[in-house]
Amino acid sequence: MSEPEELEDDLIAPGAEPAPVTPSVRFREPLDLLVMVKSEGMRLDQYVQLHLGADWSRSVVQKAIEGGGVLLNGRPVLKPSYKVRKNDRLHVTMPEPTHEIPVPEDIPLDILYQDEWLALVNKPADMVVHPAKGNWSGTLVNALQWHFREHLSTGAGHLRAGIVHRLDKDTSGVILVAKDDLTHRDLAMQFESRKVFKEYVAIAAGELERDSDYIEGALKMHPYDRLKMIVSTDPDAKHALSYYEVLERFRGFTLVKVQPRTGRTHQIRVHLLHVGCAVLADKIYGGRAQVKLSEIAPGTPAAGDEVLLGRQALHAFRLRFQHPRTGQWIEAEAPLPPDMRRTLDALRQYRAIR
Repeated sequence: MSEPEELEDDLIAPGAEPAPVTPSVRFREPLDLLVMVKSEGMRLDQYVQLHLGADWSRSVVQKAIEGGGVLLNGRPVLKPSYKVRKNDRLHVTMPEPTHEIPVPEDIPLDILYQDEWLALVNKPADMVVHPAKGNWSGTLVNALQWHFREHLSTGAGHLRAGIVHRLDKDTSGVILVAKDDLTHRDLAMQFESRKVFKEYVAIAAGELERDSDYIEGALKMHPYDRLKMIVSTDPDAKHALSYYEVLERFRGFTLVKVQPRTGRTHQIRVHLLHVGCAVLADKIYGGRAQVKLSEIAPGTPAAGDEVLLGRQALHAFRLRFQHPRTGQWIEAEAPLPPDMRRTLDALRQYRAIR
């Protein structure tokens, strides 16, 4: 699993001004820049990355600067923190990118809705959304490249073509895809202004006290484990709010619907843990990565035991938003996947509240 993002978990906002000078992942020629007054005071690494485009990470740009790849008025400048000044002349030579534009892969997709501007896809569990270190193939973006070819937004970079928001690798369900940059910007604005209605379904380990309530707890990165987020009262923690409604109760477990009003990293998983009911089979926050039948039905013979669930029981069930081009309200639902249905069947059989 990739590290949590500092920004909101959902939003993949396209780059602000200025636009990349050339398609960044294919950029090979040195780039000459003249700093204008409006950019004066900006960090050198930020300024260079902004002009290269979203496919060059800040860390890669910093390494290029430290390696002498950026000349300032004809001389190497080795400090990424240098504050650029008006009329500074920069000559940027970046190393060859390790990876090209994601290769289209013929991966089947469950397309819930599509038109000429956008698509809604039911992402399966165990699929990474976009290529990153350790996951350069088999991602949703690789599949989108095959199904939609050039009809994908690239404002957030070619490695995230079409991706407006994220779902964790092991979270299944509805994800929104933009086919052009204008649609991407409009959809990203809806996410940012909390105008997109999101509804998740989770199986929780534990019994929630109330049938419906809200969980409010600001989130920040764990101080020692960069894979985790925590609820915190620190001033730098970001406000997070989730509403929930119990759908079904079992002995020791709860089927719950959650509506996050903010889009923080791992928000639902951390909030449910915070109230003592971690998402079932959540390795990061629940301590175990799978659930067997014998854990739900004690006494199950070894020969009849099986793994019911091998990932966190969290599913993006419904997404509702206003179509940025037609103005119509679009709503898409993704049915519960087989592993969650199988787990619920076992709970109804062996853990029903009589």
